[in-house]
Amino acid sequence: MDIEASTPLLGGLSPQAFMRRHWQKKPLLVRGAWPQVQPPIARADLFELAARDDVESRLVTHEGEGWKLRHGPLPRRALPPLKQQGWTLLVQGLDLHVPAAHAMLSRFRFVPEARLDDLMISFATEGGGVGAHLDSYDVFLLQVQGRRRWRVGRVRTPAQWVEGVPLKLLARFEPEHEWLLEPGDMLYLPPGWGHDGVAEGECMTCSIGFVSPAPTALAHEVMQRMADALDAEAAEALYRDPRQAATGEPGRIPEGLGAFAREAVERCLREPGAVEAALGEALTEPKPMVWFEPGEAPRRGQGVQLDRRSRMMYDARHVFINGESFRAAGRDAALMRRLADRRTLSAAEIAKLGADARALLDDWARAGWLRVEEGETT
Repeated sequence: MDIEASTPLLGGLSPQAFMRRHWQKKPLLVRGAWPQVQPPIARADLFELAARDDVESRLVTHEGEGWKLRHGPLPRRALPPLKQQGWTLLVQGLDLHVPAAHAMLSRFRFVPEARLDDLMISFATEGGGVGAHLDSYDVFLLQVQGRRRWRVGRVRTPAQWVEGVPLKLLARFEPEHEWLLEPGDMLYLPPGWGHDGVAEGECMTCSIGFVSPAPTALAHEVMQRMADALDAEAAEALYRDPRQAATGEPGRIPEGLGAFAREAVERCLREPGAVEAALGEALTEPKPMVWFEPGEAPRRGQGVQLDRRSRMMYDARHVFINGESFRAAGRDAALMRRLADRRTLSAAEIAKLGADARALLDDWARAGWLRVEEGETT
């Protein structure tokens, strides 16, 4: 992807210009962002997907002032008739299950993979929507079928919420803009912008979301992984207090134990590359309900591509894939980084890998993290 080249997807802006002018700053409405766009999944297939227990789905119904929310699995009998107005089916992680959705998501890889959440699709009948709400992440709202009217406005903090409903709806929402999106139109919204989308007739909207990690949750995940990574000798260096005197204040925590705990944390942080390794592992951990089908190692003359469910990233010292980290340097590191960036390696590139890196690639392929690229055979 040429990040300096203008693209209709961003209204004639280059990805570089978009990130500079709009990302995390202000909305962007793009008419005709995706000419002749097609839904990544047919309505009937979407309904079948929502019925599966390995797919995250929700049903939102709205009638008058009332709202109802039901979590999946959602068999077809659980969905209202198509003629009934005011209902919405939401399916998360469509990119994990539908190749066309994964291909659609790939058009947005000018944003770091570490920020990517998923592609969600919303199917709605006339008047369907999820109410005025606020997202804590960046989102591209791509209209792929039918029409949806969006009202958008900045939300004053702290936000106030409607009480007594199963959804987190804004109690005070003052729209500043109103747009009707047709198929191929797209709206980008940064965090902090309230929005309310209502279907005008039957419609489908794809939401490409980019997560903003909360510091507490991220710190917990990183510290837990760092603690797990301590070598056995360090982990077994138990606290000792041979000079502990008898105490008349048994409820008081000994100062030595506090110092021991502090040193344990500091030891984790002093370990070179420990934070970076734990962060990369956390960011590439597969989502819940993701599983891989075992595959075969590529033969000579075959290239590979990452399975659409695989998450792969890297930093200056490591390569990360599906929650695991590996040290890499030199030509092997360059090729592994290329795999993370392009999600594919040709047979010629695989042939340049060292023996250890090639063995690692074969292991990933057998685990189902990689697939042999079609069309490349001996």
